[in-house]
Amino acid sequence: MTHRTSKNRYNVTSTCRPSPPAPTVRVRLDVVRTTVAGVLLAAGEGSRFGQPKALVEFSGQTLAERGVNLLRAGGADPILVVTGAASIELSGTRIVYNPAWRTGMGSSLRAALQALIDADPDADSDADPDADPDADSDAGPDIGAAVVALADQPLVGPQAVTRLIAAYRGGSGVAVAAYDGRPRNPVLLAREHWPEVIATATGDQGARAFLRARPDLVTLVECGDTGRPDDIDTPADLARITAAADEAP
Repeated sequence: MTHRTSKNRYNVTSTCRPSPPAPTVRVRLDVVRTTVAGVLLAAGEGSRFGQPKALVEFSGQTLAERGVNLLRAGGADPILVVTGAASIELSGTRIVYNPAWRTGMGSSLRAALQALIDADPDADSDADPDADPDADSDAGPDIGAAVVALADQPLVGPQAVTRLIAAYRGGSGVAVAAYDGRPRNPVLLAREHWPEVIATATGDQGARAFLRARPDLVTLVECGDTGRPDDIDTPADLARITAAADEAP
């Protein structure tokens, strides 16, 4: 490589070296939002079970308690519990009542995401007055994503939540837990996608319509070694899943 030489007005020869290129810096605008909320959908009446499944006991805990502990142990904070058919009070959580719970899971997902968008610690008329006030103070613009779990899947492991959060912090905007390659729950949704999810979540579809419409955004995170996504819909399901949990090493 040659260097040009030049003389300045005082006839002093100088060597001109090309300046090194400035480093390219790429910053995702949502990277600063590292907080990931947990959302537990627990509003249904459990028509096939005969009672709201959130209140059903499994291994010494209600399914709602187990779902909250799953999200908390996996690293989500704050945690929102969407209620409807049954009144639920859980310490350290924010309760979001969904008045449209009869229309299906989609309305509960919309209620949770809208609550996160609208969260204001100084003016929260919908929050449970007995809920931990510190839980509300963390909800709002600092939250970059939400992990959504279902109350009736008690064998999902907390490591599934941890892996979804790691995928988000690694750059994924939509992460879905997979079991032997099949997408199930939980699901992580980055904040920038919430408006679209809210617009498409109807009936019992939850985020399914959004995920099917935007497969290019989805990162499947294998979680088959962390638990199972079995649903409890009937008393027979509860008996089967209880037996499977008792047989697990």
